[in-house]
Amino acid sequence: MRDTVAVLGPGAVGGALAAHLASAGVHVVCIPRPETVQVLALAGITVEVESREPIVARPEVAGELTRPVALLLVTVKAYQLEEALSRVDPAAVEEGVVVPLLNGLEHLDALEARFGARVAAGSISRFEAYRVGRFQIIQKTPSAVVTMAARDLSLELEHAAALLQRGALEVRLEEDERQVLWRKAGRLAVLAAATTASTLPVGPLRDDPRWRERLEDAIEEACAIAAADGVALSSATQWRIIEDLDDDLTTSTARDVAAGRPSELDAITGSVVRAGERLGVSCPALSELYAEAKARAR
Repeated sequence: MRDTVAVLGPGAVGGALAAHLASAGVHVVCIPRPETVQVLALAGITVEVESREPIVARPEVAGELTRPVALLLVTVKAYQLEEALSRVDPAAVEEGVVVPLLNGLEHLDALEARFGARVAAGSISRFEAYRVGRFQIIQKTPSAVVTMAARDLSLELEHAAALLQRGALEVRLEEDERQVLWRKAGRLAVLAAATTASTLPVGPLRDDPRWRERLEDAIEEACAIAAADGVALSSATQWRIIEDLDDDLTTSTARDVAAGRPSELDAITGSVVRAGERLGVSCPALSELYAEAKARAR
């Protein structure tokens, strides 16, 4: 248990993390969807990273998580969360910590309802990966930054951080759970809706005067909603991050909608719009982007 990491939902993000950790000697248990348990056990996970040899890992695979682990990474899509949680026995994390790497603002409630005080806030950034086969992953960024926060789980988070660092991940520990969620959600809510509505990647969106103005307005609104929720977000900082993104970068939301798959648009952009409604902060630019993206997703 002491050095075991479980990954609930080994898709592009979770699968890549599982492969990096397993290849570094961390004991990893993957909990995929029931219909893919045998396939994953037989095939393992392959991650292709530019200018490196492919990483081929064969982590342990289980249909359910019942034995204790030090860290449970939840990397399913938001719309898969409820079903996925039924495959994890809460007793498995009674002495560990649950770190969701989901997008949006609203998933912690479901996790806390199942796992109680063992849940931390988490986010992953500077990371882009997608699947080209069921368990073949293309990783477009060199590594990732994982940020975690929980006031009452400092020792558990420190141990979790040490395990993740063995997989060459940069890990940041903070105290404010809401800040961890908002720092990414405020920016991603805008980009997910804009890349979906426009079908354009980040570069053309930044370069087009009309789209740039819309993005700037929506970022300002998202920061105002965060402020009303007690989190200080700088729109200038958010824009510096967007300016540094690769021109051809898009979002998983836009990719899913383009492929006709379910998407996390509601969990990402919808959660920020709903936060604005709840907190009494008007967000017409973000709401308009959200409506246009939803129309394309139908």
